[in-house]
Amino acid sequence: MSATDKSKGSRRQGRTLAFQVLFGLGFDPQHEQGALRRVFVNNPAVAECESPEAVAFASELFMGASACMDDTDKVIERHSDHWKLGRIGKVELAILRLSLYEILHRQDIPLKVAINEAIELAKGFGDENSRSFVNGILDAVARAVDQGRVTGVDKKIDKKKESKPAGAKTPGAAE
Repeated sequence: MSATDKSKGSRRQGRTLAFQVLFGLGFDPQHEQGALRRVFVNNPAVAECESPEAVAFASELFMGASACMDDTDKVIERHSDHWKLGRIGKVELAILRLSLYEILHRQDIPLKVAINEAIELAKGFGDENSRSFVNGILDAVARAVDQGRVTGVDKKIDKKKESKPAGAKTPGAAE
């Protein structure tokens, strides 16, 4: 964990921890809930983390992303032109699984935040092609979500695009 990650707060730090543990699963896949918890707790990066908030957020992300992996893998395959999962690098795959979990299953994380954080992870852990590969897939998914083509996800790329009913007042606006 770099000093930059720590200065960005516990959410970025937690996201980085979740990514690192998900990346490790690429080498030793686990599916049982108890095994996944042990993998998380025993990860050296998690054990060394001094922020309980970051560890708690990382645990939520890791367990959620692990539980939804089959679904997110289908989304990756659907939006990655001519790329099968087996051809995608482990770094990029872990980043995509994490961010797609955030996009599709976490209402508290806006689309742009999930994408920007994924790009930061790709910059820090991937090679020179990782950023554009991850961005391309996530951008395609975000457009599908924004256009309502993904059921069960109510997010918009830009909240400003959402129109207000005629005559509606902005909260806190002077009358």
